[in-house]
Amino acid sequence: MEKGLSLYRIISANLNGIRSAANKGFYPWLQQQNADIVCMQELKAQLADMTPEMLNPEGYFGYFHYAEKKGYSGVGIYTRMQPDAVIVGLGIADIDAEGRYLELQFGNLSVVSLYLPSGSSGEERQAFKFSVMTRFLVHLEALRAAGRDVVICGDWNIAHKEADLKNWKGNKKNSGFLPEERAWLTDLFDRVGWVDVYRVLHPDTTDECYTWWSNRGQAWAKNVGWRIDYQIATPDFAAKAVAASIYKLERFSDHAPLIIDYQR
Repeated sequence: MEKGLSLYRIISANLNGIRSAANKGFYPWLQQQNADIVCMQELKAQLADMTPEMLNPEGYFGYFHYAEKKGYSGVGIYTRMQPDAVIVGLGIADIDAEGRYLELQFGNLSVVSLYLPSGSSGEERQAFKFSVMTRFLVHLEALRAAGRDVVICGDWNIAHKEADLKNWKGNKKNSGFLPEERAWLTDLFDRVGWVDVYRVLHPDTTDECYTWWSNRGQAWAKNVGWRIDYQIATPDFAAKAVAASIYKLERFSDHAPLIIDYQR
């Protein structure tokens, strides 16, 4: 980094269980990252399951949106700065019951931790995923029009382009790479005006860009991955991004943390 350049470091990490990630060394790693904000998804925990370290790691305030169902979904944000406002959920009952949206506001900046549903378990969940996408788009349009700086960090459960997953030919009819899902992201970027921050900084990466690997078929060992974790921002904030990386030296989850530095 340039000497004297003041940066925001924002990390997005699907933990696939906060208790599991803690057992795999997530918190010692976190303390070494010098992150200002850490957005987490798939907590798979309720308040009663959370240790003091999970609630407030040293140097951080913790905020959470737990799912009603035990051991399922849930999102959280760690921040070094106390927010001006905390928005838990979208105000849409069936989505909020699954703990999928948490927004912290700092002045004119909103930081969101998002966990969009997966549709891979069957037609019913895919139908729910499409329903969430339709209703969430209205919120995304309103956020974009509000004039605030916004960055939405999380697991969107969609790979946008062919470069974003290893086996794109074999996944055209599978949840996460369906034409309708990909078109929804394209509309979000091209019409609504949101920006895929990682792709601005790394427009051509393929094998290096993946953030999730199936637990089947040695996907991690063979790097048969998908890029489904994003930091998606409004244009002015996206333009402040100066570096992006995906941390793969240790594994806390079946996802890898996405780290982006922004100029303050």
